[in-house]
Amino acid sequence: GGAGEGEGEGEGRELRFESRPFASYGTALHLALPEEPRPGELLVVRIDYETGEGPGGSGGGVSWLDSSQTAQKEKPFLYTSGFPVLNRSFFPGFHTPAMKSTYTAQLQVPEGFTAVMSATTWEKQKDNTFVFKMEHPIPSYLIALAVGDIVSAEVGPRSRVWAEPCLIEAAKKEYDGVIEEFLAVGERLFGPYVWGRYDVLFMPPSFPFGGMENPCITFVTPCLLAGDRSLVDVIIHEISHSWFGNLVTNATWGEFWLNEGFTMYAQRRISTEVYGSAYTCLEAATGRALLRQHMDTTGEEHPLNKLRVVIEPGVNPDDTYNETPYEKGFCFVSYLAHLVGDQGKFDTFLQAYVEKFKFQSITADDALNFFLEFFPDLKKQGVESRPGLEFDRWLNTPGWPPFLPDLSPGQQLMKPADELAELWASDGLNMEKIEAVDISAWRTYQLVYFLDRILQKSPLPDGNVERLSAMYPKISKAQNAELRLRWCQIVLRNNHEPEYGKVKAFLHSQGKQKYTLPLYRAMWGGSEAARALAMETFSATAPQLHINVRNYVKKILGLEGSD
Repeated sequence: GGAGEGEGEGEGRELRFESRPFASYGTALHLALPEEPRPGELLVVRIDYETGEGPGGSGGGVSWLDSSQTAQKEKPFLYTSGFPVLNRSFFPGFHTPAMKSTYTAQLQVPEGFTAVMSATTWEKQKDNTFVFKMEHPIPSYLIALAVGDIVSAEVGPRSRVWAEPCLIEAAKKEYDGVIEEFLAVGERLFGPYVWGRYDVLFMPPSFPFGGMENPCITFVTPCLLAGDRSLVDVIIHEISHSWFGNLVTNATWGEFWLNEGFTMYAQRRISTEVYGSAYTCLEAATGRALLRQHMDTTGEEHPLNKLRVVIEPGVNPDDTYNETPYEKGFCFVSYLAHLVGDQGKFDTFLQAYVEKFKFQSITADDALNFFLEFFPDLKKQGVESRPGLEFDRWLNTPGWPPFLPDLSPGQQLMKPADELAELWASDGLNMEKIEAVDISAWRTYQLVYFLDRILQKSPLPDGNVERLSAMYPKISKAQNAELRLRWCQIVLRNNHEPEYGKVKAFLHSQGKQKYTLPLYRAMWGGSEAARALAMETFSATAPQLHINVRNYVKKILGLEGSD
């Protein structure tokens, strides 16, 4: 009530409220309304709250970094990561992907700092106050804020990169012109890009994730700044979320494949248009290998290896996060495309799907029913119940995907990598044959595939790693994080102590979970010298790691008393 209804000002009435137990990651706020509201009636509720340390503070959705955790090492930095349920430590609201809303925010930050949010409009006012507005309805996990000593540079007609001053030149050089190309292909395939701008914020090195697809401004790891554009295609995944995930969203986290399976499919469609099918199939093969690795570790029958996961009340959806919704989800969407049998027709379906469900949250049943309505002939044939490939089996039975898309176009890139790895794994090195293979034109995923093969064959015969390192400085001295990770793994698997310094340097340079944990596992499972390296590196870098990553490393190293 009251005059300033729009602003939640005015008289209003005080409401009774209570906090009730809800889950390990938070409580539920219950408000008692004075009378039963009418359906469709607009209520304005104002909640005064503050948020601090504890589960809601640094360990939750709000990360407060001190200057040592930034690239510039001069000023502190704050960012939020609300995925999947952590924005509850940032603001009260309906923290479920089933609910979507617009939002506005007004923030005052200290002089010398800039605030950015996942919003369609951004305005700086006096007293270093920033006003944001998101005009499209989004789920709460996509509301994101970062505050730091950051600057921006234009890299396209609707894109700019944001970074700390010491990184902005590198970011501009790496991304100038490339984002627009990916966006344009995405629009051609999936329909209009509705979010206005597509900016990218390069986070401090301690950012634990690869990327987070916050609308209008994707947050990414600075590891993408390889210096030679060799990792720019990683951004295609985040761009694809602009249609799948951000525009059409899973209504529950148990059907996360609706976000990620469709996004992996969209990413690979864009990549095929830009880079061709051989390279895309090679990238998809590395994804399939990750799925294989995951299922070997958990066992195929593990309940998380279904596309429809049952998340019990109170369980943190983040604890169910794994490769399955991404890569098995990709296989299911590829199977739907295979049923259609015509890429153009399936692309048309994807456009219609986005158009029908945009700004909504949907279930797998909604998506699959729409698919069958769109292709009545397939519905008539009863494709949803083909023995062994039933839609129900895809969703509710754990295990390896019952259909795998054909990745054979990737063979032309895999075969030479397989053969070269074979040569390097043999006892007497055939240098003549090795020198006949020119890897100078190999792109990231072909090199990654080659190094994964070398790692599988490790430990190599004595002296081979040393010669491999000398032969390919492109690999052993790479700045590309994907290559650095694998080279470090090879160094550790082969106990190649002269290059232990590279492992240390890589772990000092970034704190991404996907790179940090495998290296600590490898060190801890290795020689005495490797374990000593793990302890020494962790004690030096612990303060700059994200709290979750720090705790995971403590577990690996058997250091109890996690924060």
